[in-house]
Amino acid sequence: MAERSPNYGTDWRADEIALVVSDYFEMLDRELQGLPYSKSEHRRRLAEKIDRTDGSIEFKRENISAALSELGIPWINGYKPAPNYQAALLDAIERYIDDHPQVLAPSAEAVSATSTVLPHSGIIVLAPPPLSSPPSEKSAPLRRLARKFDPAARDALNRSLGREGEQFVVDFEKWRLRDAPQLAQKIRWVSNDDGDGTGYDVLSFDERGHDKLIEVKTTCGGDRTPFFLTRNEQAVASERPDVYRIYRVFQFRNDRRIFTIAPPLGDALHLETAIYSATPR
Repeated sequence: MAERSPNYGTDWRADEIALVVSDYFEMLDRELQGLPYSKSEHRRRLAEKIDRTDGSIEFKRENISAALSELGIPWINGYKPAPNYQAALLDAIERYIDDHPQVLAPSAEAVSATSTVLPHSGIIVLAPPPLSSPPSEKSAPLRRLARKFDPAARDALNRSLGREGEQFVVDFEKWRLRDAPQLAQKIRWVSNDDGDGTGYDVLSFDERGHDKLIEVKTTCGGDRTPFFLTRNEQAVASERPDVYRIYRVFQFRNDRRIFTIAPPLGDALHLETAIYSATPR
């Protein structure tokens, strides 16, 4: 029987968490650049410093993935997000991001070698199942960190990411209609050709030639990363619910996928007022 670590069953200390967080981001950076690295070698070197079991380190890495998903940041492929992490983990992640703010916006060049580049049928996935409780009931430390590193605001301001996501959807729609080339040729990238303001980004079609008005929302985070909706987008969704769809493009920097949202939007989304139009009295 293998000898247990002397730290077995004890809470992780702040210095140990800082080491595993730093090591995780080092691996993530290499993965997003398509550079080789060994998870097991990283784990071995880490275990020498903190004297934790392999299983404990692996689970902590999955905890980090869960926290990054909440913050709209890519995570390492193979480390499925595992929630129920210590508040101390959020503290360590916050300190790391404060010191390395570039991790909040991976560049267009930082695309993993395992990225989905070409459209295929597996890109469209089911929407995440309904939450058992509203986002407002998340832990106070997580809500505070999400406000500080607001993923919805960050994605909305990232014009490069938005354009890449829209181009990706245009390419996917052309691929989807590959057996109806006369329709595929008529697909328009409306926000690129006509500018913002129409309430949707892409004009596409279903297989019968009926319009599809697609609003694209792109994030590097997971499928539950929040996003902004403008008043105009909501108005068009209400006026044309039969043809309006939101394409939520997520995990854009490492394993991009899409799920769709149909009106009425309030049935599928928790809608909260994020900004006010204010006029002096």
